[in-house]
Amino acid sequence: MPRPILLCTLLLIATIAFAQETPTEREAARDVIQKIAALEKSVDVAGWVQGLTAPDAERDKVVARARQLMETELLALSDDITRHPEIGFKETRSVKLLTDYLKAHDFEVQMGVAGLDTAFVAQWKGNHGAPNLGVILEYDALRGTKGAFHGDQHSAQGPVGMAAAIAMAEYLARSKAPGSVIVYGTPGEEMMPPEAKTVMMKAGVFNRADVIVRSHSTSQTSRPAPGFGTCCMNIDGVKYTFSGAPAHQLTAWAGRNALEAVIHLFNNIDAVRSNIRPEARIQGIILEGGAAPNVVPDRTVADFYIRYPDAVYLKQVTQFVDNAARAAALATETKVKIDHYGEDRDGISVGTLAEVGFAYMKMYGAGKVNPEPGKPQGFEETGSVSSQIPGLGFSAYSSNYANHTYEMEADALTDVGHKGFVVDAQAMTALLFDFATHPDYRTAVKREFDTIRTLFDEYTAALERTYTVPKVPDPL
Repeated sequence: MPRPILLCTLLLIATIAFAQETPTEREAARDVIQKIAALEKSVDVAGWVQGLTAPDAERDKVVARARQLMETELLALSDDITRHPEIGFKETRSVKLLTDYLKAHDFEVQMGVAGLDTAFVAQWKGNHGAPNLGVILEYDALRGTKGAFHGDQHSAQGPVGMAAAIAMAEYLARSKAPGSVIVYGTPGEEMMPPEAKTVMMKAGVFNRADVIVRSHSTSQTSRPAPGFGTCCMNIDGVKYTFSGAPAHQLTAWAGRNALEAVIHLFNNIDAVRSNIRPEARIQGIILEGGAAPNVVPDRTVADFYIRYPDAVYLKQVTQFVDNAARAAALATETKVKIDHYGEDRDGISVGTLAEVGFAYMKMYGAGKVNPEPGKPQGFEETGSVSSQIPGLGFSAYSSNYANHTYEMEADALTDVGHKGFVVDAQAMTALLFDFATHPDYRTAVKREFDTIRTLFDEYTAALERTYTVPKVPDPL
């Protein structure tokens, strides 16, 4: 085995050994992690990297077309969307720009899919059978205290994805090769949970796709290790609505204070943190806290994202928070409604896609390259789609600053952002070309994905045996 391939293989296997986020997870999943490492050797990830990234004149022509689209038209479109940010499910202007461009390049657009006004599916009119190449576009801005802003550079994700989709559609038309291109417009990424992709998945929107790709901003060029996980932990989205009774504040005893109840909720959570594993994150804000200082608040609402690296122990964390809300209501003689309105769960990443995509990002000049794979995670922040369909999220360095910052938004308009976006478009196109033109590669991707998907059930069962709940006796 040539030395570069050997080093790549050893690095990948070493990373898999530390794939899960917590020591408890790694211990419980020891057998599963060993099986994933053996799988990666058997599918010969390093061999696919070497073979697919070798010189290929036809691939290079398609990639050059994606770069041309970015540099002549789509970087300007990205800048335009950056300067006109729209929060999730309100992205009407951005969606019109993106869909008009797709229509002008021989795509047929269906708006309002899955009951979401700013979600769409755009199919290349020349679609003719498998493989079905899926491309996800995002376009929503963050909600900030100063207004909407593109601190996650979603403004570029649409242009990047369209460059790859159009370049591949033109190649399929020119070569008469089998294949289809489907573009998915997914709104409200930053409004989750519930997350638009999950809603769309449950509605069957992605069912036809054989592979799905997307891009996302980052402060370093990276890729995930193979396995299961998520970038941002498993999440339960829960709203706690407290109902009290109004009264004049000078005779507050005549009412019941819902604001005191919601404050008790936060205090109760702090009181039990020592009984919760330290990797948990419980993050909440008060959406409604009353209307006037001289009126006892009779309604308050708190919105929480409750997070843990795996969904099994997350159940226990969420139960702690739910009980903290019930206790707060009991202590203040108010009532509470608990609304579990959404969830985000683990996804699947596959080395046959991640390592090839990573090699292409380096080939096309990505900066600030992290040589070691990151933790396993699906190809979009929530794992819903990536747990059902293999894919990859491309992350070429596009900002000197962290995600969700005003500085990252500013970088989207500069050379550092533009270069990263062009790299993502080129690498995405190259990977789609390989997937479309190499049936044996598609087989390897499917085998790896299906095996990891099966191992996830084994992993979950191991965690359920590990996370025991202490038995608390009745007081004497």
